[in-house]
Order: sequence, then C-alpha cells, then structure tokens
Amino acid sequence: MRVVVPSPLRSYTGPRPVEAEGATLASALADLDRRYPGIRFRMIDEQDRVRPHIRFFVNGEQVFDLDVPLHPGDELQIVQALSGG
Repeated sequence: MRVVVPSPLRSYTGPRPVEAEGATLASALADLDRRYPGIRFRMIDEQDRVRPHIRFFVNGEQVFDLDVPLHPGDELQIVQALSGG
C-alpha cells in the first residue's frame, strides 16, 4: 500500500510516499520500521499506543485501532499534529 509520511518523519523515508505491506495497521507500521529503522518509535510508544501527536488515515478516514484491517490498494496517511504556542 502507499504510505504518505509527514515532513518531520521524512528524514527516515525521503521526500516521496513509500510502500508498506501488512494486513493490519500494526503490521504495516512494523513493515515500515523494517524498511526505515526507528520510524515506528516516533509514532508508537513503549506501551504500543499511538503517540498523542500522531493521526492515521486509511483512504481518507481516520482510524484509531492498530488492528484495523488494511488491503494492498489502500492508502495510509500519517499526520503529525502541530503544537506549541
């Protein structure tokens, strides 16, 4: 599936969308981490929870569950929220 990576994480992947495989969001993130070591930790914490500043969208719909099923033709967008004052 096609994965659109936010600018702050492109130091791992480069500027273009990348590819990942996986039957679930969790397995797709694991595949991304195999291809781009360290990227998963920037999105998922030590308790396997999505970090507060990260959002995932599959085919334009926000998903919250790491066990959500994915399909080869899906598009996964990773969005990093901005914060600060």
